[in-house]
Amino acid sequence: MGAIAMTRPREQTATSRYVGTRVQRVEDARLLTGHGTFVDDVTRPGMLHACFVRSPFARARINGIDASAALALPGVHAVFTAADLNPDVKEAWHAVAGKDVPDTPRPPLAEGEAKFVGDPVALVIAENRYIAEDATDLVEVDFGPLPAIADFTKAQTSDILVHEGYPGNIAGGLSGAPPDEEVFAAAPCVVSETISQQIYAPVPIETLGIVVEWQAPSEELTIWASTQTPHELRAFAARLLGIPAQRVRVIMRDTGGGFGQKVVPMREDMCIMLAARKLPAALKWIEDRRENLMSAGQARHVTGRARMAFDEDGSILAADIDFVQDVGAYPTPYPVLTAAAIGMFFPGPYRVPKASFNYTTVFSNTAGLAAYRGPWQFESLSREILLDIAARKLGMDPVELRRKNLLRADEMPYVNPNGMPYDHVAPSDTFEQAVKILDHEGFRKQQRDALAQGRYLGLGFAAYIEPTGAATGHLGTEGATIRVEPTGKVNVYVNGGSTGNSIETTVVQLTADALGADIDDVATIQGDTAVTPYGAGTQGSRSGPMTAGAIHEAGTLLRRQITAMAAHYLGVDDSAIELANSRASVRDDPSRSVTFAELAYRAYYQPQQLPPGMSASLEATARFTSQAPIHWANATHACTCEVDVATGKVTLTRYIVSEDVGPMINPTVVEGQIAGGTVQGIGGALLENLAYDDDGNPLATTFVDYLLPTTTEVPPIEFGHVEIPGPGVGGYKGVGEGGAIGSTPAVINAINDALAPLGVTITRLPASPAAIVALLADKG
Repeated sequence: MGAIAMTRPREQTATSRYVGTRVQRVEDARLLTGHGTFVDDVTRPGMLHACFVRSPFARARINGIDASAALALPGVHAVFTAADLNPDVKEAWHAVAGKDVPDTPRPPLAEGEAKFVGDPVALVIAENRYIAEDATDLVEVDFGPLPAIADFTKAQTSDILVHEGYPGNIAGGLSGAPPDEEVFAAAPCVVSETISQQIYAPVPIETLGIVVEWQAPSEELTIWASTQTPHELRAFAARLLGIPAQRVRVIMRDTGGGFGQKVVPMREDMCIMLAARKLPAALKWIEDRRENLMSAGQARHVTGRARMAFDEDGSILAADIDFVQDVGAYPTPYPVLTAAAIGMFFPGPYRVPKASFNYTTVFSNTAGLAAYRGPWQFESLSREILLDIAARKLGMDPVELRRKNLLRADEMPYVNPNGMPYDHVAPSDTFEQAVKILDHEGFRKQQRDALAQGRYLGLGFAAYIEPTGAATGHLGTEGATIRVEPTGKVNVYVNGGSTGNSIETTVVQLTADALGADIDDVATIQGDTAVTPYGAGTQGSRSGPMTAGAIHEAGTLLRRQITAMAAHYLGVDDSAIELANSRASVRDDPSRSVTFAELAYRAYYQPQQLPPGMSASLEATARFTSQAPIHWANATHACTCEVDVATGKVTLTRYIVSEDVGPMINPTVVEGQIAGGTVQGIGGALLENLAYDDDGNPLATTFVDYLLPTTTEVPPIEFGHVEIPGPGVGGYKGVGEGGAIGSTPAVINAINDALAPLGVTITRLPASPAAIVALLADKG
C-alpha cells in the first residue's frame, strides 16, 4: 500500500532464512476460498440456539417476567431469567485484573433493574435462531421506566445512580503527582484545551459468538468460541461454573477480528455457559450486528483538559492532563485498568521535565466500556492536538516544535516524569524519516499555492510511544510445543488467539529458523486448549515478542536433541553438525548428511538403534518468561488533507507511517497490522460515532447510522521502517495497536492545519462535515 523506506535493516544470518522476509500468509488459502471455520460454522448433534430478551429502556425496574407465551411456542425449550442463571455463578474474575482486584458489578442477566438499552434480561432457548427470535417477542417483561443518566460528563453530579454503592457514579480514578502550578504560571507560553473524544466501537467483521456443550455423564464442558484468549476463556469458564479446569476444553478456530472486544468474556457468554449445563444438547449463540453495536461494548469516550507549558524557544516545561472516561453500565475490567495509562503515557515520546495527571472513570446508563486497540489512545490524541495548537501560538511549524522536543537514541534509557522507563527506542528517528518521506518543504509550498487559490490543504503529524508485550501478571509468560512427527514434518503448538494478526504465519517462520527446517515442512496448531500450552492470547501487542520467545526456548531444546541424534547417526561430535533445509549435515563435509525424516523414522520406529541413555523424543515444550517489563515501540504518522469549506468534506491525500517495531518477522504482516489500525483511527477521526440521545437511547445500531471508513476515505498508506532491536528474544516488539493510536490525532491535526487560516480548531470528535461547517459558521 505505498512506498517502503528502510533504515537500519536487519542483517540476515545463516539461521534466519525466513524471519525478516515476506513469506506469504499460510492462513490465506483457506480464508480467501471460504474454507475457514468460524463459530457459526460449528454444528453439534441436536444443537439448540439462544437469543436474548433485551431492555428497550436505558433504565427500568424489572417488576416481573412472564415467559408462558414464549414457552407455548413450538420449538422453544426454555426461557431463563436472572433467578435461573445468576445464582449458579461461582467466581467471575478474569486474569486481566486478577482475583484480588476489586471489580465492578457484572451479573450475567439483569437483576432487578435494567441499566442500558440492550441490557439482557432473559434468555430464550429454541430449536433454531428463527424460533428463538420470535419467542423473544412473546416474553412479557413488566418494565417500570426510570430516569437515566446517559451523559457521563454529568454523572458525578446526578441524583441518578447507575449502581448502588458507587456514590457520584464513580467507578474509580487515580492521580499522579500534583501539577506544578508555579511552572505553568511562569512559563512564557501555556496552551490549555478541553478535548472530547466520542464513543466508538471495535466492530469486528465477525460478531461475538459461542457454542457450549455440556456432557453430563463425564461432567465435561467443551466451548467453541470467537475469542482472543482461548486458555483464559477455559480458566474463566471453570471458575464461573465451579468445575475443574481439566474438564473444560476451549476450541478456537478462525476468529474474524477482535481488537480487544474478545479478550474478556461478555455477560452473554457467561449466560450461555451457565445455561448449557441445564440443557440436553449443545447451545449456540451468535450475536447479530445490531446487538454488537448496541451492547457488545463501547470504547474511547473521554473528555479532559490538557495543558502544556513551553519556554520561549518551544521546549516543553511541563504537561498536565485531567480527564473523565465513561465506562458505561457494565464495563469489562481491562479498559478500566488501562485508563491509568492515559495519564502515565501523556508525556509521550517527548522530553518532558514535569508531568501530572488526574482521572475519574464514571458509570452511565450506556453499554459498558470494552477494550479496543490502544485503549489509552486519548493520551496521544490530546497531546498531539495540543502540540499543534502550541506551535501556532509560538509561531513555529509543528515539525520544528516536535523536532526540538522528541527524544533521541542517545538519551536512552529515559524515565518519563510519571516513572515509565523508556529504552531501545529513538522517537526522533521515526519522525525524521516521516518528514523525509513526506517532503515537508515541498508540501508547505503546495499548501501556500493552494491557499492563494482559495483551497485549504493541511498537514498533521502525530508521534507516540507505546508499550508492547508488557510482562505483567499472566501476560509475562507464553508456552510453545514443537514436535517433529514420524514423517519428519514439524508441528508447532501455541496458544494462538489469532484474530487476523497472522500468528499462524509468523510462528511457522520462527519455527523453521529455530530448527533449520524448510518452511514447507512446518505447520502450526493453535487455539485448542486440549493440545496447546497455556498462553495469554492476543492482547496488548504481545504476540510477536512473546511467541518468538516461546519458540526460541522450545526450539533450542529440540534443536539440541536433533543435533545429538544426527551426530550419533553420522559418527561425529555434536559441534560438527549444522541444521538447514530439514537436514543435518557435517559442517566440513556437507555430503555427509541425514534428513529430519530419516532421524524421525529412527526415533519413532527404530529407537533401539539410539545409544543407551539417549531419548527417542523429538518433541520439546518450553515456557518463555519475559525479563523485560515492556518492549517499547514508537511511530510517527503524517497525514495531508484538503477540506472543502463549503461542505465540510475532508479528503485525505497522503498518509505516511514511519514505525519502529524492532526487526520484522514478516514485513507484510507488520504493514498489514499498521494499515488496519490506521484505518480504524481514521474512522474514529472522521466518521464513527456510537451516539446516544439524552434519554440513553442508542442512535447508531446499524451501518446506516454507524459509519465505517472504506477505501473511498483512505488513501494509499506509505510505510517507513526504523528497526531498533528491543530487549527480548530477536529484538522483536509488538505492532498490533500502534496504527490505531497515531492515526486519529494525525488526521485531526491535518484538518486543523488546513482550517488554521480561518481560525478554526477542532477539539471535539468526530470531525464530521456537519461539525466542520458548524465551526466555520460560528467563526463567521
